[in-house]
Amino acid sequence: MRMPLCLAALPAVLFMALAAAPLAAQAPAAAASEAPGTVHPEVWPQLKSPLPLDPAMEKAIGELIAKMSLEELVGQVMQPSIQQMTPADVKAYHLGSVLNGGGGWPGDVRKAKPSDWLALADAFWEASMDTSDGKVAIPVIWGSDAVHGHNNIVGATLFPHNVGLGAMRNPDLIRRIGEVTAREMAATGIDWNFSPTVAVARDDRWGRAYESWSEDPAIVRSYAAAMIEGLQGKPGTPEFLGPGRVVATSKHFLGDGGTDGGKDQGNNLASEEELRDVHGAGYLGALGAGVQAVMASYNSWHGTKMHGSRPLLTDVLRGRLGFDGMVVGDWNGHGQVPGCTNASCAASFNAGLDMFMVPEDWKALYENTLQQVRSGEISRERLQEAVRRILRVKMRAGLFTDPKPSQRPHGGDMSLLGAPAHREVARQAVRESLVLLKNDGGVLPLRPKQRVLVAGDGADDIGKQSGGWTLSWQGTENSNADFPGATSIWAGIRAAVEGAGGSATLSADGTFGDKPDVAVVVFGENPYAEFEGDRKDVVFWGEDELAMLQRLKEAGVPVVSVFLSGRPLWVNPFLNASDAFVAAWLPGTEGGGIADVLFGAADGSVRHDFKGKLAMSWPKLATQNVLNHGDAGYDPLFALGYGLVYGQESDLPELSVDTGGIQPAPAQVNLLAGTPFVADAGAEPLAVSALPASSPGGALTVARLEAADRPGATLLTWKGNGAGETFVRHAQPLDLSRQSNGDLALALAVRVDEAPSGPVVLRVGCGEGCGGALDVTALLRALPAGEWGSLVVRLRCFAEAGADMTRIDTPIHISTAGTLELGVAGAELVPATGDLPCPSRVDIAPPAAGGT
Repeated sequence: MRMPLCLAALPAVLFMALAAAPLAAQAPAAAASEAPGTVHPEVWPQLKSPLPLDPAMEKAIGELIAKMSLEELVGQVMQPSIQQMTPADVKAYHLGSVLNGGGGWPGDVRKAKPSDWLALADAFWEASMDTSDGKVAIPVIWGSDAVHGHNNIVGATLFPHNVGLGAMRNPDLIRRIGEVTAREMAATGIDWNFSPTVAVARDDRWGRAYESWSEDPAIVRSYAAAMIEGLQGKPGTPEFLGPGRVVATSKHFLGDGGTDGGKDQGNNLASEEELRDVHGAGYLGALGAGVQAVMASYNSWHGTKMHGSRPLLTDVLRGRLGFDGMVVGDWNGHGQVPGCTNASCAASFNAGLDMFMVPEDWKALYENTLQQVRSGEISRERLQEAVRRILRVKMRAGLFTDPKPSQRPHGGDMSLLGAPAHREVARQAVRESLVLLKNDGGVLPLRPKQRVLVAGDGADDIGKQSGGWTLSWQGTENSNADFPGATSIWAGIRAAVEGAGGSATLSADGTFGDKPDVAVVVFGENPYAEFEGDRKDVVFWGEDELAMLQRLKEAGVPVVSVFLSGRPLWVNPFLNASDAFVAAWLPGTEGGGIADVLFGAADGSVRHDFKGKLAMSWPKLATQNVLNHGDAGYDPLFALGYGLVYGQESDLPELSVDTGGIQPAPAQVNLLAGTPFVADAGAEPLAVSALPASSPGGALTVARLEAADRPGATLLTWKGNGAGETFVRHAQPLDLSRQSNGDLALALAVRVDEAPSGPVVLRVGCGEGCGGALDVTALLRALPAGEWGSLVVRLRCFAEAGADMTRIDTPIHISTAGTLELGVAGAELVPATGDLPCPSRVDIAPPAAGGT
């Protein structure tokens, strides 16, 4: 029989009530004259740190601060990227911290060896402890996003993303995951984890929904405490920040999971009561577990950027919630505060930020912050307070007494990376995170001794099954070879089937010769991170995958769908075409855990039953973008807490496939979707409706470029008889501010058939008199003649050149007065990796033709 969909209703209500305690009082009704977003600190819980201040430590901190020059104090509050600074900079500027982003590696080598990470950690430490200049020795602290294991390191154990872990309902296993992650980080010399995310995702269109454990604040609260204890150790015990532990960070403070429309870095319009009881729940667990760092969020609350909210960062977080660790910014988040830039932001510091996360512009920010302290715009007392908090965390972490990273316990023990015991913890997490949504006819568990077809583009793709934040920011451009020791879902199935005497065949498109007894089809979302994963709807559009399922069903093959996703999505057509349907989320490197549950023993008995229960509600309608237990009109297909076990058949009826009028939307901003124009300098532009075409004065011609490897490419020819320009204009301006702040780059697939004889300008426009122009002559001349390459330009370069990235109506504009023959085959936005100055670089490997 089918499990009732409302079994979890009463417990979830109780959990939500518990998540709000202890509360001082209910939020008062806003006065008629009170602006939306007014903070009432008195209604927030009054908490105390589980780590009482140590008088001896505080005295030592005070003595250190008294010895430090203003320059040393300011250096402590800077956190640049390892790609934009050197160990010599740590010494010269007395930098307090360094970080690596999701696309930052030692030496800018994507597959840097673990030993390279450790060597760089040693170099930073040695530079920070060098007192040859007469300055105070203060150890640097290195922060990294290890959000599902030590995910920047080749060979590390990668766990399911949080969306899957939430389905486990197992805080003890969460604690063990934290312990494993900390040990693997310690092996490579990294002291500080920018994790866990304690957001409560309330709109599954949000591109970071998979970083949230649940829509239920009670689950988030309990998990936050467990994960932080795993990473840091339990406060009040010798294990706290002892050997093999790292500083943890709860993020992003506050309300990132509840923005309007699910827009990353957007505006949260919740009441203060909801902000406290729902979005604040994870911080109660985190602070109770002694978390030592809190990261400010990109989002706003009722229009006020969190990086500039003194009432929340100082009055609530430090005052009412009793937080005595350090508040760190997010990647250039301070630059989004009104009146600020990435290079100057007294307002954010005065609001309560202790450490600026400033990847590239740190030298300018350092100089400006010095000047702001000297002028009194930032008080010296506020600066000393921030440094005191930073030093307190470093002392609690033992950094002042520890030797350099390679000489610490676990330092350099690379056998810890992907150790068998660690992988077994991850494999258990995979097993317990799987949620069985449908099992018509009891097709599961599968008998291993049969002919099994394994299909779908996710079956043998460890990168896809691991999702974003995997070896790179977006988790893209990874191959199975990049995951030594890992197991794809296909490999796990093959081992289970062949080990029992059956046969397994891999066919990505689902075609077969001999008819199989059953097909396991693995498909779902491709990797993404942050705003790149934002969606306009919750519909999974997969025509090829659906056709495959339907072909198999029509052939009489039982179909088991294994769905990879970072959130619940509307998949009614796929459920209809499947006999069994498993939400596998993003399981990480230990894909064998899926076979452990899908396949029984040779005698037909169950080896591992399904344990996962939905931590996020599953939509019944394509239009259910916001779907949370307790909301008015709550009507999901599968409710919070739903999940079948063996022996329960779902008997799911045929589901409606009506999308409610929703149409597929492009996954990325389509830069080429506007109207193309050609023009001569100073003349009225001419819209191009057909090729070939010429500018009115004949300075530029545009024609089809016949290139077998680049279908749809165009050839732009400047004849040198006057200035000519071509551009693409959009009727509705594009807001590329998040992409610019998130350090994406414009990548043009180009082929230079005749090198430019004069200056070539690449520009973006933002309306009359607004734009940013860059000279790309040298970049084009650097490309080998007749070879396709990629012209890569950081979006922030255009912003620095004067473009308002919030209203780009002309994303591509090329002009020259000289001669030039240029093929163009596509444009896309890509992560800007490496030391990429303005105007940036060229690569021989171009983006795919026709990219967006």
